[in-house]
Amino acid sequence: MSMYPTDATTPVCTTPAPWTVAEVEALFTQPWIDVMHRAAQVHRAHWPTDEVELATLLSVKTGGCPENCGYCPQAQSFDTGVQASKLMATEQVLQAARAAQASGATRFCMGAAWRSPNARDLEKMAQTIAAVKALGLETCATLGMLDEEQAQVLQQAGLDYYNHNLDTSASHYTQVVTTRCYQDRLDTLAAVRQAGIKVCCGGIIGLGEEQADRASLIAELARLQPESVPINSLVPVPGTVLARSAPVDPLDFVRVIAICRITMPRARIRLSAGRQQLGEAVQALCFLAGANSIFYGDQLLVTGNPEVQTDQALMRKLGLRPGVSAPAAAAAAPAGAPA
Repeated sequence: MSMYPTDATTPVCTTPAPWTVAEVEALFTQPWIDVMHRAAQVHRAHWPTDEVELATLLSVKTGGCPENCGYCPQAQSFDTGVQASKLMATEQVLQAARAAQASGATRFCMGAAWRSPNARDLEKMAQTIAAVKALGLETCATLGMLDEEQAQVLQQAGLDYYNHNLDTSASHYTQVVTTRCYQDRLDTLAAVRQAGIKVCCGGIIGLGEEQADRASLIAELARLQPESVPINSLVPVPGTVLARSAPVDPLDFVRVIAICRITMPRARIRLSAGRQQLGEAVQALCFLAGANSIFYGDQLLVTGNPEVQTDQALMRKLGLRPGVSAPAAAAAAPAGAPA
C-alpha cells in the first residue's frame, strides 16, 4: 500500500489507497490529542472551518415498522408509545419544509418507517420530493431498502441524497437487528449509487459494540465514500432492546468524529441523534474534530433535538455560520490518506 506524507502542503496523488480496518484501529490507539490535531488539519484542507450545513429531518410516516432494530422506537415489535401513522400528504410536508427553510435549513430530509416502500407509496414520495425540490432545498430521503428500479424513480423525481445507515460493523450487526442482513444494506447503497443519487450513510455509537466494531464500520464507510456521514450517539428509548445501554463516553464519541474526518476528508460529517445529550462543550469539540453538518430543528423523527434558538446561540458562541460549500480537491489534503 502506498504511504502518503501528512504535511498538508505537499501535493500528492488524488486517489489515496483505501483504509484498512487495521489502519483505522491504529487511529483508535493513538493519543486523543494527536488524532484531533490530524483531523483538524484534514478539515482545514478541505472545508471552510467556520461553516456548518443545516439539515432538517421530518418523519413523513411514523411507526409500525416491521424491522426489529434494537435501538428504534418505531419498530412495531416494541412497546415504546409511538403510534403508527399514515404517510403525510405532500402539502403537509411542504409546510414543514418551508418552515425549515425559513429557519435557515438548506437540506430537507424525509424519513418513513418502512422495510421498503411499495409502488403506491413510492409514487407519493416521488411527488413530494419533487415539490420540496422546487422550493430550492436539497432533498434527502430514508425509506428503507430500495432496488435499482425504485432508486431510479426517486432520482427522476429530483432526489439529491438517499440515507441508509450501516449502523455498526458487519460482525456486530446481528446483535442489533435480525430482520435483514448487512448485505441488504450494501445492496441498497449500490442501487442508490447506480441511480446517480448521492449517498448519505453513517452509523450509531453506543449499540454495545467494541472498539474493533467502530473501526470496521468506519473502514467500510470510507470504502463507500458517502457524500454525507451522519454519526449518531444512541438515545436509549424505554421499550427497545437497547434501552439499558451504557452511555457513550463523550471523548470516545469525539474521537469517532475525528477518525471519520481523517478517513473521509470530502464528506459532510453530521452530528445526528443524541446531540441534545452531548452538551455545548462536546459539540464544540466535535466541530473542532471536523463535523460540519447538524440535524437542525426541535425533533428528529421521534426523539428530541436541540431547539433552533439553542443551536443558533451555540453557533454564534463558536463563530460558526450556515454554509453549503463543496469540498476542496482531494489533492489539497494528503493528511486524509492512510499514513
